[in-house]
Amino acid sequence: MHVDSTAAPKSSAADPSSSALNPLNNIPTLAQAPAVGQTIHLPLERTLSSIPRAGAGGAAGASACPVASGSAPSAQPAAAAAPAAPAKVDQWEYPSPQQFYNALVRKGWETPEESVEMMVNIHNWLNEAAWQQVRTWEEKHYGGDRSSLASFQGRPQELSPKARYHLFLGAILPSRFGFVRPFDRHDWVVHRPAPSSAQAAYTAASSSQAFTTHRYVIDYYALPDDDEGNPVFSLDVRPAVDSPAAVVERVSEWWKNKKDAWAGQGQTATPGTRVQEEK
Repeated sequence: MHVDSTAAPKSSAADPSSSALNPLNNIPTLAQAPAVGQTIHLPLERTLSSIPRAGAGGAAGASACPVASGSAPSAQPAAAAAPAAPAKVDQWEYPSPQQFYNALVRKGWETPEESVEMMVNIHNWLNEAAWQQVRTWEEKHYGGDRSSLASFQGRPQELSPKARYHLFLGAILPSRFGFVRPFDRHDWVVHRPAPSSAQAAYTAASSSQAFTTHRYVIDYYALPDDDEGNPVFSLDVRPAVDSPAAVVERVSEWWKNKKDAWAGQGQTATPGTRVQEEK
């Protein structure tokens, strides 16, 4: 789930101190101050993700979707900032419920204030599930167990080629493919440590570590609730087809999934999520 901030701001209280976009996530820094008209208090605490951040030494404070990096804006009152502990420099950090709400206000979305904390929990949970699927792809490669997320971009208005293809097939064969449009799309750029030319080994990720860059496309789908009324989501996470090697990897995974299906084996996923196989 990604909340960008391209719409005109509604109030100065919820505005960032600068409209400049952070290149790591393509959105501006959002304030911790309450929005104009806000009626309930929203927590200011932020949660550390399990997602390692590439080049952390040169991007301290960078944070995960949907807010940008840095501390609270200097223009906001001191009382509005939460005295939170400093973030670890090697992990992405999730937005506080207040920042998340400010992002929705800036976008112009009508959102019940009492639902924001639940939305943040789902947002964080989906990002963690997405990263686990990225790791599944990455760990097939030498050095992939130390891969890290360098940047990301939410592209909810742009269908990926695969999503567009499935919608086309769904219109023709609805019983086989359905006709569900993803509610969000992310593009994640991952840095994979490169083997040393001398020792054929790699070290922990750092700002000076040699790496190769790999883009992943993530389509987020909302499925019908389970029998207990809990939300269920489907994450379609795969390498972008940016190189011949990525094409080979995608085709190989598709073939593996087909063989597993014929053998009666299926994929596993985080509870509440389903992993879409290559089709």
